[in-house]
Amino acid sequence: MAEENSKGNIEPEKQSLLNQHKEKHFTAGEIVRDIIIGVSDGLTVPFALAAGLSGANATSSIVLTAGIAEVAAGAISMGLGGYLAAKSEADHYARELKREEEEIITVPDTEAAEVAEILAEYGLEPHECAPVVNALRKRPKDWLDFMMKFELGLEKPDPGRALQSAFTIAIAYILGGLVPLLPYMFIRKARDAVAASVIITIVALLIFGYAKGHFTGNKPVKSAVQTAFIGAIASAAAFGLAKVIHP
Repeated sequence: MAEENSKGNIEPEKQSLLNQHKEKHFTAGEIVRDIIIGVSDGLTVPFALAAGLSGANATSSIVLTAGIAEVAAGAISMGLGGYLAAKSEADHYARELKREEEEIITVPDTEAAEVAEILAEYGLEPHECAPVVNALRKRPKDWLDFMMKFELGLEKPDPGRALQSAFTIAIAYILGGLVPLLPYMFIRKARDAVAASVIITIVALLIFGYAKGHFTGNKPVKSAVQTAFIGAIASAAAFGLAKVIHP
């Protein structure tokens, strides 16, 4: 809102420079985060479940049935969790927006002092803050936007974020969860299927971990190894416990 209004006040030469300079920032962070959450749990939880049931000498059909049921339940649960988290974030923003708007109306001097305090944190002197404070006081909408961003550190959420998050996490969970179950669809003996499941899932975890590291700015190889290691530990623990309980 404030950004759109300010574009018309920029000098032509500076606007030309801004138009020529296109920064290559990654802007799909929330979507990637949802995909990471969904695929990570989708690969790990059904993988551990399948390994545990295989360790308990269950048949491939039982492992597959239980695995698909878990994937369905997990996708719904994870998707609902993503929806509620995004909805709570939007509700929190709306409450704080209303409160800040009321404060600008009822105690404008206090809010103006807070603007000056925020600017001072960036090294601006009082005589440098005054013009900015006065300019914002004349533009209540921009003032409100400024306070939300710089005082509270809140960005206006996307109205469709909750549903988008729910579907993204759920679909990612399903896609991840089907990977460790694939061998059980074609191999009748669970003991043989679990070996193939381990190989396929570890490879998938390595690829996923590498991609996760690449998109999040971490070391891809290190991320791949860590992700695969966590998945392997989870499945080994489930398999071992199943063997102890049901030798």
